[in-house]
Formats: sequence, structure tokens, C-alpha cells
Amino acid sequence: MDTKIYKFYGLDTAIYLLRPGAKWEWTGGVGFTRWEDPRPCPTKEEIEETMAKIKAFEESINTIYTTEQWEQITGQQRMIEEAINGNA
Repeated sequence: MDTKIYKFYGLDTAIYLLRPGAKWEWTGGVGFTRWEDPRPCPTKEEIEETMAKIKAFEESINTIYTTEQWEQITGQQRMIEEAINGNA
């Protein structure tokens, strides 16, 4: 079980940390397609930097799962991948 499972790393978390409560939509390859907040939307660089910090934080923690937890997590991940790939 030496593979790291990231629970917080992601676009949603990064944007939430940068602009809590903002209403937004993101389209891959385009960026923000909706921004409903009086604050300026974060830049791509701000988002990438925040995501790197989140990932570094998660990597700094020595998370230890039980065998049952690991099987549940990887089983859920496998189901998601199969659904995305049309193998479900």
C-alpha cells in the first residue's frame, strides 16, 4: 500500500481556498465559463500554485489505511475508472 490517495487535492478545493463561497463553473481547456462573485476570479497560476501546496501538504502526512479501508478506496476508484471507460 505505497500508493498515495489524495483526498483534498483538486481544482474545487483550490478554488474554494482562494475564493470561499464563490459560484463558478470550469470547462477543461477553457477555464472559468461562469464566475459569480464580486472578487476577481483566481488566475490559472494561483490555482496551480494552490494545488501544488495542497498536494505537498497531503504528501507530508504519513497516512496509514487498514486493509479494509484500502480495499474500499481502491474498489471505489476502480468502479469510477470503469464507468468513465465504459467498462461498467
